[in-house]
Amino acid sequence: MLTRLFRIHGLLVASHPWEVIVGTVTLTICMMSMNMFTGNDQICGWNFDCPKTEEQILSSDIIILTITRCIAIVYIYFQFQNLRQLGSKYILGIAGLFTIFSSFVFSTVVIHFLDKELTGLNEALPFFLLLIDLSKACALAKFALSSNSQDEVRDNISRGMAVLGPAFTLDAVVECLVIGVGTMSGVRQLEIMCCFGCMSVLANYFVFMTFFPACVSLVLELSRESQEGHPIWQLSHFSRVMEEEEDNKPNPVTQRVKMIMSLGLVMVHAHSRWIAEPLSINTTVDVPQVGLSLDHDSPRRISPEKPLWQFYLARMITMDIEQGICLGLALLLAVKYIFFEQVEMESTLSLKNPMSMSATGHAHRRTPEACCRMEPVAPPLSPAQRTTHSTAATATKEERDEVIRPLPAPAIEPQTKSTFVLGEGKEEEELRPQTFQADVTSQPSLPASPRPLEDCLAILKNPELGASFLSDAEVMMLVNSRHIPAYKLEAMMERPERGVAIRRQMISAKLPVPSALSSLPYTDYDYSKVMGTCCENVIGYMPVPVGVAGPLHLDGKQFQVPMATTEGCLVASTNRGCRAIALGGGARSRILADGMTRGPVVRLPSACQAAEVKAWLESTDGFQAIKETFDNTSRFARLQKLLIGLAGRNLYIRFQSMTGDAMGMNMISKGTEQALSRLQEQFPELQILAVSGNYCTDKKPAAINWIEGRGKSAVCEATIPAQVVKEVLKTTTEALVDVNINKNLVGSAMAGSIGGYNAHAANLVAAIYIACGQDPAQSVGSSNCITLMEGSGPTGEDLYITCTMPSIELGTVGGGTSLPPQQACLQMLGVQGASQDCPGENARQLARVVCATVLAGELSLMSALAAGHLVKSHMTHNRSKVNLQNTPGTCTTKAS
Repeated sequence: MLTRLFRIHGLLVASHPWEVIVGTVTLTICMMSMNMFTGNDQICGWNFDCPKTEEQILSSDIIILTITRCIAIVYIYFQFQNLRQLGSKYILGIAGLFTIFSSFVFSTVVIHFLDKELTGLNEALPFFLLLIDLSKACALAKFALSSNSQDEVRDNISRGMAVLGPAFTLDAVVECLVIGVGTMSGVRQLEIMCCFGCMSVLANYFVFMTFFPACVSLVLELSRESQEGHPIWQLSHFSRVMEEEEDNKPNPVTQRVKMIMSLGLVMVHAHSRWIAEPLSINTTVDVPQVGLSLDHDSPRRISPEKPLWQFYLARMITMDIEQGICLGLALLLAVKYIFFEQVEMESTLSLKNPMSMSATGHAHRRTPEACCRMEPVAPPLSPAQRTTHSTAATATKEERDEVIRPLPAPAIEPQTKSTFVLGEGKEEEELRPQTFQADVTSQPSLPASPRPLEDCLAILKNPELGASFLSDAEVMMLVNSRHIPAYKLEAMMERPERGVAIRRQMISAKLPVPSALSSLPYTDYDYSKVMGTCCENVIGYMPVPVGVAGPLHLDGKQFQVPMATTEGCLVASTNRGCRAIALGGGARSRILADGMTRGPVVRLPSACQAAEVKAWLESTDGFQAIKETFDNTSRFARLQKLLIGLAGRNLYIRFQSMTGDAMGMNMISKGTEQALSRLQEQFPELQILAVSGNYCTDKKPAAINWIEGRGKSAVCEATIPAQVVKEVLKTTTEALVDVNINKNLVGSAMAGSIGGYNAHAANLVAAIYIACGQDPAQSVGSSNCITLMEGSGPTGEDLYITCTMPSIELGTVGGGTSLPPQQACLQMLGVQGASQDCPGENARQLARVVCATVLAGELSLMSALAAGHLVKSHMTHNRSKVNLQNTPGTCTTKAS
């Protein structure tokens, strides 16, 4: 019940920040005015002569008081520093300062209205500052900072209030009751100080519950508007803050002890104030007489000798040494906070656009390639859309061009909702999509037991009946009798999905665990795009988690990179690298070469004849003859060069050709086959052994791909400021350069690696390939990469990093790119399908994105290694939480 109330309260405050802030500030100003008008005309030393009682002040008391004041000032400074690290150097700090100020004003006004003396509160002020705790405010701000949208900000603030509110309320009550015990001591100054402390705790609680969450909500709303909806404030270590805070809920035993202690203190207060109070009334009869005898010690009004401002100025100049020390410390910390810490921490936590932080050295950039993909013209907007986009209309052209827009999705027919259906047999038949309900209801009822084989075969061959008039058992009988090939089930059934379901039933009966396929989904999938293209003997599809890393700032545009992976920390680490690149001004990339290869092997009767063929192919006439034949096989394939290797009487010919936006293995294989036929016409004794002689080389580690390149050859570079290296990557440029040399260069050389001069390029390549419909096996050659790092900048403390990848094998048409989920990921990057403006540009753009993503992953992993954080992060985020002890099939002593 309490949690729900605090959640509703938090949502109300976060949804109306302006009203709450204005109301709280107005209340504080009103209380200040009331305090000024109720006693501001009596100033001791200026217009009133206040009697002073001589007290013996010990030097030890002064030293202790001064140390206490300094500790309180430093304590408040560190609390402000924690607030600043959450994303705003000034606004959240000002909110915390207002919390302290309003607490002080509220307490002062209340005590003044209760006719309490305020003398001696300057000694109590340090203790009051030590009572202020902004840790709950930091935790609440972390809840808000872990959001991706303004609505999520409000929800997270309300959730934070639900988590923190009850515990903070109980703590405030306990503090008030404990401090309130001092008000019954009978010592005048102690009573005033304790009363002041109670009021301060209550005021701090009031401001935390109203003003501070409203300020946080407003700050994030304004920062999001300034970034056109991109949450620049979000930090990587806030991603799990809500789970951590909920895991760190107060111990129930501690909470019960606090409640019991609170009840006991309430009873003590009740007994002291309401039961024991009448006994003390009789002892106050002579108080007026004492008051009459002390009339000569009461204050007397005098005529001011100087203006009020001169009076306060003189008092400041003549302050005691301990007051000067405290004031000097406060001013020193304030100056350090405002000016000297700006360079250390503001850049990564500021709300500025990271693209504006580009180094001056990047100003003189080379012109883009002549052949580039232009942004498609947006369709006309409806009136509602014009209203939605009216705020973005004032953006400059450069700002609009920063974000790449995907190709407009073609109009498609309504589809049934995709759901994963788990299970086998009749339950699966009942849960088929509603699209086929009409066909099912129109079918005649099927017999409970299978009909004879001859009757089933006649029904299957009858064009008016077909497989829809056969039960699953009858279809399986036809498959077992070889009248229906098992691999043609999808084509011969009335719909492919039924063929997949029947194959699953046949396979399940032969498995060691018949229910093994129950967790492999197969329904609600368009198998027509799979048949004859992507897979055979289909029994389902494999859902793989797809994460997103970004925004990746590359060549003046922003990309959200889809990554399909089951390796924990990979997406998070890449996302950190993308953030560092963005704060450094973005990455830059170029395509160095574009050509897919195929390397057949042919045999000649002798080595000398093989040498003659090699010489003819390397001649101008020979190359032109082969090129003419090769180019006629496709409107995209264009033979670029031939690389010939000779081993005895075997000849290995490496054809290299452009393939447009396709990866191009089928295209170039067809051209190679025709070119070899032309070569046989020239040399009839030539024997073709294989259209692929591993001289390509495809899906195998090979030095020829590393040296000559294959597919797209790309290079990407970025400069990371030392400030970002320190704060985002948690290391130094010197350490990164040292680890890169000894790991990626020397270590790979010691291992005899070919193209493996990197930390984990294959991780990023494979994740993008699976998400975007590429051939995952080609990540073997595509992950060839050399990562180089060096110090740069005036002091050599900035980091300059490059990734060179000579053999990125990919495409945006054909193969797995024709499947709708993979097309969605390509559309995220704006490269789905063939480029209409410049053939091959979409594939080249995808290669640049792959290379830049590899750079981001390299940057983050190398930083983790240099800082020693790798094992810790993987133990935290990459460990399965499933209890495997009792899993069936696990080899244990008990099972054996």
